[in-house]
Amino acid sequence: MVSIGISIDVPDLKEGARFYSKAFGFSKVAVPVPGVVVMKVGATTVCLMEKKAGSKPSPKTRDLRRYKRHWTPVHLDVHVPNLAKARERAVRAGAVVEQVFENPEHGSAAFCSDPFGHGFCLIEQ
Repeated sequence: MVSIGISIDVPDLKEGARFYSKAFGFSKVAVPVPGVVVMKVGATTVCLMEKKAGSKPSPKTRDLRRYKRHWTPVHLDVHVPNLAKARERAVRAGAVVEQVFENPEHGSAAFCSDPFGHGFCLIEQ
């Protein structure tokens, strides 16, 4: 059986844990090593890893970690029962709403970014 884990690089572990707790309700379940915290909400687990801005993500690249808004082909979709309330909660925690797609028939969505520049979507169920 295959299992998939979600790991998120953040420049400040304490701030990362605060954001994901306040925005989505994640709770800390483990600190396996310094600089890593495992958080869970429902059946979803994320591993936040403190990686400083400017550090290299791989010895085989010239690219450096940056935490301004950036594009990546992979992002989180957070399914929520009430988009307006979820959006408000995420913004209070530090998220930026970049675009809202209203579709009452099929479910609305908000395209957002966390305080570290990672994109995510809130999708109304």
